[in-house]
Amino acid sequence: MAGRIDARLKELGLELPEPPKAVANYVPWRVSGDQVFISGQISAGYTGKVPDEVSPEDAYKAARVSGLSLIAQLRTACEGDLDRVTGVIRLGGFVNCQPDFAEIPQIINGASDLMVEIFDDPGRHARAAVGAVNLPLNAAVEVEGVFEIR
Repeated sequence: MAGRIDARLKELGLELPEPPKAVANYVPWRVSGDQVFISGQISAGYTGKVPDEVSPEDAYKAARVSGLSLIAQLRTACEGDLDRVTGVIRLGGFVNCQPDFAEIPQIINGASDLMVEIFDDPGRHARAAVGAVNLPLNAAVEVEGVFEIR
C-alpha cells in the first residue's frame, strides 16, 4: 500500500529517478540520529553555465530535477517509506553561473518549491543559494539537503 507521500507524488505526476550512485569518494546519504544528510545531487540532463548556456527557466527546472534526486536518495535512506520524513531542515543549492548572475535564489526555488509541494508545511526549510564557477560534470545546478525522520 502506497503511503501519503507516495500518493502526493502520484497526484503531482512526479516520478522519482533511480537514486544516483556516488561518483567519487563519498556516500550518497548518511543517517545520524533522526537526521538524514544527503550529498549534493546534480541536475541530470542540464549542463552548462546560467544564463549563457542554460536559461534561468531551464535552471529552475534543473533545480527541481536535483530535488527529485534528493527525494530518491531520501526514500532509500528511509527504507522505502517517505512517510518517515517529518521535515525538510535545510537545502544548500549551487548554480553554475557567470560571476555577474544575480538570480541564484530564484533558480534554487525550483528545489525549494518542490519540497513544499510534496511535503506541505514540513517541507519549509532553511536554505543557502550560492553561485559557483563550476560544478561536477558541468551540471547547471547541484542541491544538497538535511531531512528529519522518525
